[in-house]
Amino acid sequence: MPGIKVDKGLVPLPGSNNESWCQGLDGLASRCAEYYKQGARFAKWRTVVSIPCGPTALAVKEAAWGLARYAAIAQDNGLVPIVEPEILLDGDHGIERTLEVAEKVWSEVFFYLAENNVLFEGILLKPSMVTPGAEHKEKASPEAIAKNTLTMLRRRVPPAVPGIMFLSGGQSELEATMNLNAMNQSANPWHVSFSYARALQNSVLKTWQGQPENIEAAQKALLVRAKANSLAQLGSYTGEGESDEAKKGMFQKGYTY
Repeated sequence: MPGIKVDKGLVPLPGSNNESWCQGLDGLASRCAEYYKQGARFAKWRTVVSIPCGPTALAVKEAAWGLARYAAIAQDNGLVPIVEPEILLDGDHGIERTLEVAEKVWSEVFFYLAENNVLFEGILLKPSMVTPGAEHKEKASPEAIAKNTLTMLRRRVPPAVPGIMFLSGGQSELEATMNLNAMNQSANPWHVSFSYARALQNSVLKTWQGQPENIEAAQKALLVRAKANSLAQLGSYTGEGESDEAKKGMFQKGYTY
């Protein structure tokens, strides 16, 4: 089914600690109605929270409220909203700090979703995994990331929500897949899956390089990544035979798109 990104991007949030907010609520209802007529059936809205910037209470509330208003407007116009508050990988904090911030962000997100009468059964979540900051001195194992991420979800996300589609957020292709696989080693009340961009496309784009003669090889590379993550959402991925390219991290400080 086709869907569309409906926000208008991040801009500086006045009164905050160099944080941002996501614009695009003005005129959103009419845009969503038109997108539905054109065949769209889901929508996406990305906002971000930065741990090194605090995050401030203002930034967290703005992120949660914006997501909730967007979700209500999208549903009112027949679109399934993907709710995406991304907690950026930037920083040298440990995984415990990420868990603390994630719980705060998600508690506000669901408070305002409820305040806006959003139907929980009619949304999909696209959160970041609970990991240490990208500049933290120690890497966390897939088991530790799965434990902390699932702890956060179980404390904050109602089982009425049908699906959790994780973003990769700058992890390597291999890390994103291994962490998803670890989360699916136990039963969850939601469908725990993936909505990766860089962690599906990186090795594919490097294989293709814009050259017609590389199209078939790039298609094969995409199938490798799709198959790996398909197995990971079943908890059946082993990591065998992964290329060196898949193991390379893709974190970019202050990443925007």
